[in-house]
Amino acid sequence: PLPSVPLQDIRNTVGNIPMEWYQDFPHIGYNLDGKKIYKPIRNKDELDMFLEKMENPDYWRTVQDKMTGADVRLTDEQLELVQRLQRGQFGDVNFDPYEPAVDFFTHEVMIHPVTNRPADKRSFIPSLIEKEKVSKLVHAIKMGWIKPRKPKDDTPTYYDLWAHEDPNSILGRHKMHVPAPKLRLPGHEESYNPPPHYLLSEEERLAWEQQEPAERRLNFVPQQHRCLRAVPAYPRFIHERFERCLDLYLCPRQRKMRVNVDPEDLIPKLPKPRDLQPFPTTQALIYRGHTSLVRCLSVSPSGQWLVSGSDDGTVRFWEVSTARCMRTLPVGAVVKSVAWNPNPTLCLVAVAVEQSVLLVNPCLGDKLLYGATDQLLEAYVPPEEERVQPVQWVLPGAEEHGKGIRLIVQHGKPVKQVTWHGKGDYFSSVVSDTSSRQVLIHQSSKRWSQAPFQRSKGMVQCVSFHPTRPFFFVATQRYVRVYNLLKQELTKKLMSNCKWVSSMAIHPGGDNVICGSYDSKLAWFDLDLSTRPYQLLRHHRRALRSVAFHRHYPLFASGSDDGTVIVCHGMVYNDLLQNPLLVPVKVLKGHVITLDLGVLDVLFHPTQPWVFSSGADGTVRLYT
Repeated sequence: PLPSVPLQDIRNTVGNIPMEWYQDFPHIGYNLDGKKIYKPIRNKDELDMFLEKMENPDYWRTVQDKMTGADVRLTDEQLELVQRLQRGQFGDVNFDPYEPAVDFFTHEVMIHPVTNRPADKRSFIPSLIEKEKVSKLVHAIKMGWIKPRKPKDDTPTYYDLWAHEDPNSILGRHKMHVPAPKLRLPGHEESYNPPPHYLLSEEERLAWEQQEPAERRLNFVPQQHRCLRAVPAYPRFIHERFERCLDLYLCPRQRKMRVNVDPEDLIPKLPKPRDLQPFPTTQALIYRGHTSLVRCLSVSPSGQWLVSGSDDGTVRFWEVSTARCMRTLPVGAVVKSVAWNPNPTLCLVAVAVEQSVLLVNPCLGDKLLYGATDQLLEAYVPPEEERVQPVQWVLPGAEEHGKGIRLIVQHGKPVKQVTWHGKGDYFSSVVSDTSSRQVLIHQSSKRWSQAPFQRSKGMVQCVSFHPTRPFFFVATQRYVRVYNLLKQELTKKLMSNCKWVSSMAIHPGGDNVICGSYDSKLAWFDLDLSTRPYQLLRHHRRALRSVAFHRHYPLFASGSDDGTVIVCHGMVYNDLLQNPLLVPVKVLKGHVITLDLGVLDVLFHPTQPWVFSSGADGTVRLYT
């Protein structure tokens, strides 16, 4: 009977491919029935690994199978094979590398030749081609085009080490040669009978002995002898000669060419901040009222009202000019994101709370305006047939309606961001999820939602609509992807060169994007220029939480955990050949760092050169 060969485990049928392709997926391949093979749950930390190493007697012979992700214990035969290969032996036990070689070809000369065809005629007639080549070479030698090789001169060459003073010698002509430094001439302390104040006292001698040889002022102890005959031989004579010889021929010496550069020329010529006004410089108002950290801000399109969401479970509406809290809306959980509808004919605010997005009518300002908003929402006619949606649109109860809540969009997972399209009908929400439904786009007038992406490309941090064109920006941890919503395709993929992107803002012109990151960098992208950052600004000392562009002025701002808001001038020129000019103009301080968090959100006023910032100290501040 044949020896039983263990069948190769072919549960995973993905074939010979790099298993890194399955890194971001919960499964690692497919079995013979086409079902997914899920990865074993590997949540062992270093401590668990160490304990297993100590307690599991088979730990040293356990390896992980890349194909199935399972741990496999090696059998004794497999171990023996590995050890043989490590020792440099053959894998097969029965293979003998020293067995006598089989002599395939005999060493005796055969009587009959292998082939017996007659010799070519060309083998005994002088070649015409060779004759032609030789005649050409002879002609070239006669004409002097080919010179005979010069005989080598075997006489050795010697250099004079001390010839640098002689300008005619080889080393004298060698311009970069630096002569060895001369030895210091002996002074009074080297004398055999030095004056008494050169001799060391007992404490000085002890101190001299304790010093490192490199730190000593003298490398010997001055001594007094009554006459020159009584001076003994110098014990370190050979040592010092030897060191001097080493210095002469082993120390590399070269001339340093000093370039006289004015340090002012190295600094780029940037315009003075006062030539770039207006920009916010002073803290004007503090909006107090929240009892916990204020995560998010949004301002009405008219610039009259401000909305802020906080961890104390409330959304507050403020009058910008007076810092008066007009309304407080308790929502009972942490508010992750607020966004005021950018359409000036509507009065509507989207609020992301836990697993839902609330559409709130704050009923502020013009009564016609917020009345028309309610009429528009109530004019919705549901379609005849129910459509399958990734979320549920729910009407609020009477009590919630009294608070101003008009619609509740219920997601299955916690919502971390909500943002409106520039026209004010569509809005997008980002969900804390690993599936393809991280990003959803909703249409408020038709109460219709869709998940635009079929597969997830990593953890989405934030999204944004292009201000004028049908582009959609999705920022994951390392990349910003730009999708064309009309053609439904990926247009660009921007490499952020940051470890973890935290926030993103798009220039009102639409051709420049800034990204803030948790490793305290701000990346400015010029979409026409490259997919890599045009400039990386490292102005903050801690993580950036938020970035923002001004709608009309050439300003952008960034808020960070170091408690500061840095306002920069970012001029984008219409001339495509001229690169954007980025100049930091002001550091705005005022927020108190609380729980290691500083400024959590920054936002510009829609018309004035003012900037709002919200912080972990529970305040919102306006700088003008």
